[in-house]
Amino acid sequence: MEILMVNGIRLLRNIGISAHIDSGKTTLTERILYYSKRIFAIHEVKGKDGVGAKMDSMELEKERGITISSAATHCEWKGHKINIIDTPGHVDFTIEVERSLRVLDSSILVLCAVGGVQSQSITVDRQMNRYKVPRITFINKCDRSGADPYRVVNQLRQRLNHNAVLIQIPIGLEGDFCGVIDLVSMKAIYFDGPYGEEIREGEIPSQLFDEA
Repeated sequence: MEILMVNGIRLLRNIGISAHIDSGKTTLTERILYYSKRIFAIHEVKGKDGVGAKMDSMELEKERGITISSAATHCEWKGHKINIIDTPGHVDFTIEVERSLRVLDSSILVLCAVGGVQSQSITVDRQMNRYKVPRITFINKCDRSGADPYRVVNQLRQRLNHNAVLIQIPIGLEGDFCGVIDLVSMKAIYFDGPYGEEIREGEIPSQLFDEA
């Protein structure tokens, strides 16, 4: 019994997702749940489809498209059970983020490819340092006008003093964004379908091979 409990704990992860408001944090959580088959449909964050995102259960959250209170869900991936805490991005709810950080094994810091490191990004990063929470950064919205993930990486280094290294690079930007090159597996990953819900792997485009 004790061995089973130890193995169960070893395969358990508590992961937080934090960001400045409107960086796409809840949308990222929704995609994680979809790709891990925890949910079987992707819904709009602001509830435009009449349903709203899985993590935004309060009516005000659906109406305004923001996370007000930390929400917990879980999924399974490669034999691990992952508890996901989706935290608020608005400065008014910073205390909710701090409460969540105390129980996390690690976290994902979501940044917008247009806005980059913003005020709440700095606040959340400071809190993560305080509680010694290891993290990776996910740069979102590479399809938006003005997107520049390379500039955001430089901001991570200069404004947050992170030793930031890219493990993926984009294939195209703004309206031409269609996927990423994974620098670990050295494969191109494309997102097809109206919501990018269909994933396929392919060869690295020849014009990006040297950069990769």
